[in-house]
Amino acid sequence: MGRFIGFAQKYFLACTALIALAVVVTLRVLGSPAAQWVATVYVSIIILVTAIDMIRDVLRGNFGLDILAVVAMISSLLVGEYVAATIIALMLTGGEALEDYAASRAQRELTALVDRAPDTAHRITAESTVDAEHSIDSAGPDQTGQEHAGLGLEDVPVTEVKVGDTLMVRPSEVVPVDAQLLDEHALVDEASLTGEPLPVTKTRGERLMSGSVNGHTAIRIRASATAEDSQYQRIVQLVREAEQQQAPTVRVADRFAVPFTIVSLIVAGIAWSLSGDPVRFAEVLVLATPCPLLIGAPVSFMGGMSRASRLGVIVKGGATLEALSRAESAAFDKTGTVTFGRPRIDRIIPADGIDEARLLQLTATAEQFSSHVLADGIIEAAEERGIAMLEAHDASEIATNGVSAIVDGQNVRVGKKSFIEEVAGEVAQPDLHASQTAVYISVDARLGGIILMADEVREEAAGTITALRELGISDIALLTGDNQATADSVGQHIGVSAIAGNLLPEDKVRRITQMQQPALMVGDGINDAPVLAAAGVGVAMGARGASAASESADAVITREDISLVARAVDVGKWTYQVAITAILIGIGLSLGLMGFAAFGFIPATIGALLQEVVDLACILYALRALGGPDRVSRFLPQRNATNRDRALI
Repeated sequence: MGRFIGFAQKYFLACTALIALAVVVTLRVLGSPAAQWVATVYVSIIILVTAIDMIRDVLRGNFGLDILAVVAMISSLLVGEYVAATIIALMLTGGEALEDYAASRAQRELTALVDRAPDTAHRITAESTVDAEHSIDSAGPDQTGQEHAGLGLEDVPVTEVKVGDTLMVRPSEVVPVDAQLLDEHALVDEASLTGEPLPVTKTRGERLMSGSVNGHTAIRIRASATAEDSQYQRIVQLVREAEQQQAPTVRVADRFAVPFTIVSLIVAGIAWSLSGDPVRFAEVLVLATPCPLLIGAPVSFMGGMSRASRLGVIVKGGATLEALSRAESAAFDKTGTVTFGRPRIDRIIPADGIDEARLLQLTATAEQFSSHVLADGIIEAAEERGIAMLEAHDASEIATNGVSAIVDGQNVRVGKKSFIEEVAGEVAQPDLHASQTAVYISVDARLGGIILMADEVREEAAGTITALRELGISDIALLTGDNQATADSVGQHIGVSAIAGNLLPEDKVRRITQMQQPALMVGDGINDAPVLAAAGVGVAMGARGASAASESADAVITREDISLVARAVDVGKWTYQVAITAILIGIGLSLGLMGFAAFGFIPATIGALLQEVVDLACILYALRALGGPDRVSRFLPQRNATNRDRALI
């Protein structure tokens, strides 16, 4: 009963129109003259409400098709077709309800993703943290408030969790914020974030991403980020932004309103003129009533966004899907995009007069002031070898070049070859294979050595490039701030011939604007934010954070799988095709039926019912965007191909 009341409240006008039609038909069958009066009063109210909304839309610069519905209802009442007028009122209100339902159906994955976001965390109070370590495994999901207190637990809104708070996550609960594991081990499901279908074992100190699902044992974690800065909440925010945006194609569909309205009125006028019967005018306009005719585009784009979400791509709006469908070129960053972005030291080559341990110590100390992904690998290597950091000051980072600092009294530079050559003179280039990158170090204006970092190229990268070419994107480039030798090695490995290395952020922006437009840019780091914003379509690899890149991008990949770039293009092309076809179906069916009505073959009442069938056909076709052909998997390794249907939620 409660669900019925809720439905009636949400679709009030549609429900009242249905009741009004039932009353009018019943009174007419009984031969009561009140039927015409009831229809006239009710339809007049709908005309007034619709006219007010229509005027507001016109003042905002939007010319819609509701004018046809208003004219059709008025003309039907004037010629005595009051049952048809009531059916049009039902179509108008019912069509809006049907569109709303279809849109809800199309975006259910997006809605479920937002609804699944945790809003409560179980914080372990400071005085009982030690005791809780021995007792939390016995805590069931139905603990009362008193039992929480016995364990030293308090339920707090996830927005109040601070960095450093100790939290408990019960079995099968969603990890509320990014955190470090405090227990010896845990089994978590990260499928919603990474696409990995099997549970992942985590050990003490490892990172747990918000949005991952705990296994069968309660665990303790220490918050490493607030809710606002955590992985899952960033994805949810992107989804909310996506839901609020409208595709240009939806506005293009609205622009069909002017010519369609003119054609409809001309056909109706000619029918009246040739027949001499004003009823013919009403019969034609009944079939021209949109109610809403052009709902195919918004429903299609909602469906496409929902499908992309299932695959692991958050699209910020229907406009992005349309841009993806029209992309003519694509460019990729290297580190963290084409490669995994987790480089490890492969080899240390110290210069004469400095040993390997000292070189690593100086380099790691300076790299503490760098935001580059290579810095993390160097610092981790030093920590693993038990090398202590030295005193450092006057540190500065030069974007895409490197970092300089005074370390233990020595002037240390760490970065790319040209950055070191500014102070140390010409440096020989070591031989590099596809997964290697060279980090150069100078100490007191002399070459201190070279550290070779290995960053594995994603196995699906080459297949992704091939898939994009098959989808019509032939102009593909690799744009990176790394040295040209490394860039050439990686580019050749994945099948890209247009390769540019040693690029600054502004160089990448210039390059992307010179490519065929719209251009697709894929990146992951903070330094990629400008080029992602400048590209026709910016796609961020956001599985491990990169909030600046994600905020600048039009779409965010939430898994460690670059093949989702090709899948996003595939979804965009299919969605756009479905949207345009749905629009043309609606227009074509309406024009065809109007032709029959112009010659008197379709009475107004039957025409009103047929128009509802047209609307339903548009919606059903538009929902095809929820699925679609898979034109990518055949180019990918088996792991990426079999995971193609793993849902984000």
